[in-house]
Amino acid sequence: MFYNFCRGVVNFIFHIVFKITVIGKENIPEEKSGYIIASNHVSNCDPPMVGIVFKGKYTFMAKDELFHVNPIFTWLIKKLGAFPVKRGSKDTAGIDTAIESLNQGRVFVIFPEGTRSKTGELGKAKSGVSLIAVRAKAPVVPVYVEYGKKKFRRNALVSVGKIIPAESFDVDAEDKREIHRISKLIMGEISALKENAPDVR
Repeated sequence: MFYNFCRGVVNFIFHIVFKITVIGKENIPEEKSGYIIASNHVSNCDPPMVGIVFKGKYTFMAKDELFHVNPIFTWLIKKLGAFPVKRGSKDTAGIDTAIESLNQGRVFVIFPEGTRSKTGELGKAKSGVSLIAVRAKAPVVPVYVEYGKKKFRRNALVSVGKIIPAESFDVDAEDKREIHRISKLIMGEISALKENAPDVR
């Protein structure tokens, strides 16, 4: 109940602050769980922006620093599905948490590049998205997000690509070459969305 209330508030605020255009609505799964959303990352607004376009309850990784801002903020983002990860860490707990959340009926949102792009250009995907998709045997929906110039009712574009079926990830999670190939596959789909996206001013 609290989750749905917060989502409604965010949805209301974002539609006031942004003029949101969604491309590829037909690619949004009818299911409200059991799949991964993989998006580029250019703004702190990306998680809620992606979240209001799709259905269901979400889980997403957030940098550990955000959980030390203040107790109220920490409580809020945890309630909304965030869990902390330390960037650059070899700890696999984040991957285990992501898989568990998928098994519990949530949609997992991940930004494969691992950090925000300051230029808007796409970076290389880390192995996390591939490992989660392979181990969870979950399909992936590629997403491209872009924002226009900063102003009131700033333009925002969310482009949703065709789902990459779980069968595409039926490989050995210990095979580093296959994991790297899948990371490139997912990032390639996001890149294609970027190339075909209209100008956002």
